[in-house]
Amino acid sequence: MSKKPGWREIPIGTVLTEAGSSVKLKTGSWRAYRPIIDHTKCVRCLMCWLFCPDFSVKISEKEGKVERVDIDYDYCKGCGICAEVCPTKAIRMEPEVSG
Repeated sequence: MSKKPGWREIPIGTVLTEAGSSVKLKTGSWRAYRPIIDHTKCVRCLMCWLFCPDFSVKISEKEGKVERVDIDYDYCKGCGICAEVCPTKAIRMEPEVSG
């Protein structure tokens, strides 16, 4: 499996000409904060999924029902919208720790 390039490897002024090509570019390293989901509080209302500007909220389904909500940190930029819109406060933002 080939490694996907990071956003730093894209030349300045690059034009993305292929639909859906942003999935090839992992942009999660921009984060200063990361969302952490407390699955005991999550009611799977999907407000986080609906409002995430980067489609970083991933849903696991079983038999047509949402079973679990997770964050794809390869693409999450840490904007905190998911934590703001969560009605049960199941998502908290924590400082990103590198390394």
